Amino acid sequence: MRRSYKRWEDIHLSHINRKSASASFWRYRSKKQALEMNKEESIGYQSLDGEWEFLYLEAPELSPSGFYQIDYDSSKWDRIEVPSCWQMKGYGKMSYTDLYYLFPINPPYVPTDNPTGIYRRGFHVDELALGQRIILKFNGVDSAFDLWINGEHAGYSKVSRLPSEFDITPYVAAGDNQIAVRVYQWSDGTYLEDQDMWWLSGIFRSVELYQVPETTVEDIYVVTEFDEWYQDSELKVQIKLDSCSEQEKKVRITCELLDDQGELVTEMEQGMTFSAGATHDITLTKLISSPKQWTAETPNLYSLLVTLYEGEQAVEVIPVRIGFRCVEVKDGNITVNGKVIMINGVNRHDHDPEHGRTVSKERMLQDILLMKRYNINAVRTAHYPNNEIFYDLCDQYGLYVIDEADLECHGFELIGRYDWLSDNKEWEQAYVDRAERMVLRDRNHASVIMWSLGNESSFGNNFVSVAQACKRLDPTRLVHYEGDRKAIVTDVYSTMYTRLEALKGIGKDDEGKKPHIMCEYGHAMGNGPGGLQEYQDVFRQYKRLQGGFIWEWCDHGIQQMDADGDTYYAYGGNFGDEPTNGNFCIDGLIYPDQTPSPALLEYKKVIEPVKTTAVDLKQGMIEIENTYQFIDLSHLQLEWKIVYDDQVLAQGKTSLETILPGEKREHLIDYSIDEVLPNTDYYLNLQYKLKDGMAYAEQGHVVADAQFKLPYERTEVTVRNVSGELSIVRDAVYTTISNAQFEAVFDHVYGYLHSYRRHGAAWIERGPRLTMWRAPIDNDMYKVDDWKKKYFLHLSSEQLMGFDVKDYGSYAEVNISTYFSALNQAFGFESTYRYTVYADGAIRLHLAGEPVIYSKEVPSMLPRLGIEMHVCQELGDVTWYGRGFGENYVDSKQASMMGVYRAAVEELHTPYVYPQENGNRTDVKWFSMSDREASSLLFKSRNSCELTVHDYTTEALERAKHHHELEKASYHVVHIDDMQTGLGSNSCGEEQLPPYKLGLRSFAIDVEWSSVVPGTEVCMSKRLYAEKE
Repeated sequence: MRRSYKRWEDIHLSHINRKSASASFWRYRSKKQALEMNKEESIGYQSLDGEWEFLYLEAPELSPSGFYQIDYDSSKWDRIEVPSCWQMKGYGKMSYTDLYYLFPINPPYVPTDNPTGIYRRGFHVDELALGQRIILKFNGVDSAFDLWINGEHAGYSKVSRLPSEFDITPYVAAGDNQIAVRVYQWSDGTYLEDQDMWWLSGIFRSVELYQVPETTVEDIYVVTEFDEWYQDSELKVQIKLDSCSEQEKKVRITCELLDDQGELVTEMEQGMTFSAGATHDITLTKLISSPKQWTAETPNLYSLLVTLYEGEQAVEVIPVRIGFRCVEVKDGNITVNGKVIMINGVNRHDHDPEHGRTVSKERMLQDILLMKRYNINAVRTAHYPNNEIFYDLCDQYGLYVIDEADLECHGFELIGRYDWLSDNKEWEQAYVDRAERMVLRDRNHASVIMWSLGNESSFGNNFVSVAQACKRLDPTRLVHYEGDRKAIVTDVYSTMYTRLEALKGIGKDDEGKKPHIMCEYGHAMGNGPGGLQEYQDVFRQYKRLQGGFIWEWCDHGIQQMDADGDTYYAYGGNFGDEPTNGNFCIDGLIYPDQTPSPALLEYKKVIEPVKTTAVDLKQGMIEIENTYQFIDLSHLQLEWKIVYDDQVLAQGKTSLETILPGEKREHLIDYSIDEVLPNTDYYLNLQYKLKDGMAYAEQGHVVADAQFKLPYERTEVTVRNVSGELSIVRDAVYTTISNAQFEAVFDHVYGYLHSYRRHGAAWIERGPRLTMWRAPIDNDMYKVDDWKKKYFLHLSSEQLMGFDVKDYGSYAEVNISTYFSALNQAFGFESTYRYTVYADGAIRLHLAGEPVIYSKEVPSMLPRLGIEMHVCQELGDVTWYGRGFGENYVDSKQASMMGVYRAAVEELHTPYVYPQENGNRTDVKWFSMSDREASSLLFKSRNSCELTVHDYTTEALERAKHHHELEKASYHVVHIDDMQTGLGSNSCGEEQLPPYKLGLRSFAIDVEWSSVVPGTEVCMSKRLYAEKE
């Protein structure tokens, strides 16, 4: 037996008394006010943000009788800030899922346990002018709500991430008034709002009041249509007028177009006679000669002032910011103003670690400034329309936007009926309503270049209707939806997490096909993604491929405080929520506090708009390619340096010749190196900086960079000349090699260097031991079970096969043979450690290993292969020559230049929300650890190695589930790796690409350490000793 629908379950009831959707704008009394665009000065504006009375209930049926009446006593209710999400204020349950619904799937019914919030507050209205109407606007309420004004039911609405406006004039009296709102966490609309995010409820965007005159502009739709040369544009302004007057009226509409300096470009006018209570649609057009065009690179905006006159009296002045731009598919490519564009984008959720989906303008602006500074040119509003303010900022600063409807029913995929709703005629209007309201609100924004019909909701006839609605309301933009796998109704072919080889296949198959974008790729969960350069190379290689959007912009951590007052970020499951997808919401290019992650640095480099290649480095000739689509490079200044070690040999600045979009040009760097120092690498470092400050960054901001190793080499080999004697003492467990300067203790039972001491202090507390394990990164998640439960790679054992010591007077040689393998495995490595211990205290380790495979059951790749040692805590300052400054891995090192860098050990740690392997540096040729005063231990690698230095053990990193839970070791953990497997993005996407997978293969590590005076590390690193000693 199925009961009748409750109001919040009725899919055929989209609203009660809600106004028709329209463009978002404010009305002013004067042109001066209109140009200032301060909505608080608009006609009759009141913000109802602030403190409201609040009652939380577990079900709407538990609402107290008459709670909406004017005289109801709610003085004992709690107080809550509006806007806010009530879970973030301690009400209800925090819960995160990627695709699970938190109730049984039985559409359109929702649980009886339906968390409900009742809000009350008063507001004051002055005496209304005759015919004046009062509009109440809710910018975002999750998920459905009823509205009462002065005790009378005034409306109902749903669709969480879109505004709902109500004409409350019939219910309002001059003076004090009372508003009551009842919000339901679950509604039939929830079935269409199953996005990957926290389930958060309440009035989470602003609530506003404003007034409109008796005769008013109800809607404005601005279209710019270029000629075939994209030179001149027709400006078409479609205006909907509405009157509630009982009398006929004569009105006049003017449209004035002003440029960014406030100068009048053109104006249009039309008069008309209004019948009583009528609506009228008018269209004004004008040809604009050579307008400044809007693109993400050139966000030129004009102000359109629409003024309604009655006689000579301006009734209202409405400002609309517009851009002249045209989006089309031409010759199989997405074009803006006739030029093919490349999407270097990100997916962005509305998220604030303290306020949930209540996001301030300041945070939105910081997001956009970061995107621009890191070369991002596009954003997908995943997976719902954002706050209106966000689009204004995208218009202003220049970002292409895919505007996505608030529509996802991903959880249906898990029950094997993915298209249950999407191909269900009964749900058609619910689908269409979500898209129509989005289009009508946002279609005047120049930044919006595509409408996305939704996300991960399969496909069906309802999406055909949605696409048709979008095209009917706005034929000027493209339609996108990844779920339309055959691009039946969409203008672009969109995929997500496509593997690289499959992507190449799509690129090759371009005959008569629609353009392709990846709406999601490069899953940025934890440490990663890797392989971004390879994806960008493929995008550039094939005409059909036009880039994509990284998943995603920001970690969705929720700020919490532990018992000690330390801040950390919570994720799914931390609130006892079940089911959950755990830390799958910690998957952004920036941390919850908007700090850029290493992945964002890498992405900036990969998508930089200036590419540099070497032509003849000895002569200083390079080639500069401008990969912007619309602007030349005149806004940039090239700064170059010739560097070696930590020194600058020469430097200069130069303005760039006019290099047009897509053009390449050779450029000469005039330098000379008079004397080449022995065993020294020379580099040409280039930085392309802003000549002048821009809206998004200050003068000197680095837009792009490059580094080239110069072809100057001079090898100088020194014969080691060591004098002195060594004492070699052997007992039951240890062999000790020493003299007055040092002591090296070898364990000949287990076969390793037990400790290394200088002047009585233990500098190395445990010597090198082989390891193939790393604290799993999120992108290892689908390998970890095999690694741990099938191959036991975290439980390795090194068996001593031979131990031999030879005394050569001024040096000794210790040869240790081992068999290294994981438990219960029939594969491993036969390895030889050859330690050469010199009388001056220097030790050289040559470690070589060969794989031994007795079974076909072997892992396809190992996490790492190298040595781990423990260095005393006092040596806490690290200098290295390799890639830096930040962490880098074999498949994520484009942003990391070679150089000499210095950092404290704690600075080498990357504080991922969910602890995991981090802090690696690649291509390291030498490094030192010192106390900066008296002691420094210098490590030189004959072959480049990978290096991590931590205050944490691998076990501690793996054990901790939040950063504040990490327990520091009493020593520094040093890993010197022959190789670490790359990062990939396999948490949701591509595995590590083949070149970056570490298989069972031969390996060699050749490293020497010695004591040096702090500050002399660079000089001492150049001593290269002959092999035959």
